[in-house]
Amino acid sequence: MVKKTKFAIVHLTSRTVHKMTYQQTIDYLFAQLPMFSKIGADAYKANLDNTIALCTFLDNPQHKFKSIHIAGTNGKGSTSHMLASIFQEAGYKTGLYTSPHLYDFRERIKVNGQMCPQDFVIDFTNKIKPCIEKIEPSFFEITVGMAFDYFAEQKVDIAIIETGLGGRLDSTNVISPELSIITNIGFDHMALLGNTLEAIASEKAGIIKNATPVVIGALDPATKKVFEDKADKENAPIYFAEDFIEFKNFQNNWQNALFEFNQPLIHLLDAPLFPKNFTIECDLPAKYQAKNLKAVLVAAQLLSTMGWKLTASKVLKALSQVKKNNGLMGRWECIQDSPRVILDVAHNEHGIHALLEQLASLHYQQLHIVTGMVKDKDVKAVLELLPKNAMYYFTQSHIPRALPVAELAAKAKPIGLNGHAFEDVNIALDAAIKNANQQDLILVIGSVFLVAEVDRSKFL
Repeated sequence: MVKKTKFAIVHLTSRTVHKMTYQQTIDYLFAQLPMFSKIGADAYKANLDNTIALCTFLDNPQHKFKSIHIAGTNGKGSTSHMLASIFQEAGYKTGLYTSPHLYDFRERIKVNGQMCPQDFVIDFTNKIKPCIEKIEPSFFEITVGMAFDYFAEQKVDIAIIETGLGGRLDSTNVISPELSIITNIGFDHMALLGNTLEAIASEKAGIIKNATPVVIGALDPATKKVFEDKADKENAPIYFAEDFIEFKNFQNNWQNALFEFNQPLIHLLDAPLFPKNFTIECDLPAKYQAKNLKAVLVAAQLLSTMGWKLTASKVLKALSQVKKNNGLMGRWECIQDSPRVILDVAHNEHGIHALLEQLASLHYQQLHIVTGMVKDKDVKAVLELLPKNAMYYFTQSHIPRALPVAELAAKAKPIGLNGHAFEDVNIALDAAIKNANQQDLILVIGSVFLVAEVDRSKFL
């Protein structure tokens, strides 16, 4: 239970507020509010005071719809989009809140795969401007409030809510979900979440609520007890996905993949959706999606026993068209076939390990890697994982958090990663395409913000 603070209720005098255009609204939100994506830790609020105040001002919209809450180091976005697709195919009006966006701010807030209208963003921002001036929230806090308000207005049947950072103190952690999911735990944002897996897991476990089932996507001996202890304290049923579903095999054709699974404990499941052995076709074709799929499948199984009308046929159809239903981008996304160009937002050790596993299953001639990172990541640890036989094109995104490309290249050289530096990701990508032959593979990795700056119009 979050304690109310002096900011829990905001009293504001009515006054006329000038209505901005959409572009003015976006400029205002980006320029006036502290953004973690731009400035890093200085934008992070280590409490829920502002979120509580904002939700109070909005008449607590987060209590007006059912929800599922998702945290984890990696895989949150994929898992969220998969679940949203499942509920959509089952006929439910489904909200989806994720972050950050790649190209359009409104990617963060969707209902049935459609971004919220520009007019809603304008009207919401104008409505809460006095509140913004009063409590001085962060950009993320505002977007969370905006999502909650939109889902309440749209009267969604359920909303899939992805945390931004951590869990316990994340702005989204004011909801009372039907189910919680923690995808996995890895080293990321250590300055804010802790420098051990146990400490990071403890922060993520903060989304576990009283008597609310929780699914743990990836089992790690170092973190298992953390989740068990928190679940026990909250009297929350806990399900480790790997106990119920085993990943058996994987076939990939670049645009789609077949995932074969086995349910060793199917006899313990109440009215299982799938037989003991089954195959799922998914349009997210990376091998690392197997771990996310296990969490999603266990969640779907649990939700079906809770009264949600989810069927095997609907789940299968939903997972085959996640991108079509909700527009997920940047997860092993192929934007060109010859030479093959892949965009992936992998940006930490955990994500790079998953990427390398995917590479090991593929056939290509020369690997070209276009990469840039933000300066508050463990850059050295990531660079040390990357293959030394690749050709590198170092670059940077155009945000204050970006690690300058000269520094990135300097850090890479003693590790044995050789390449050239480019001021812009599109210039770097053009150089890689020019140097590659038709059988080569080009990866753009290292930062969500770097992938976001790729000019897709040249490929799609």
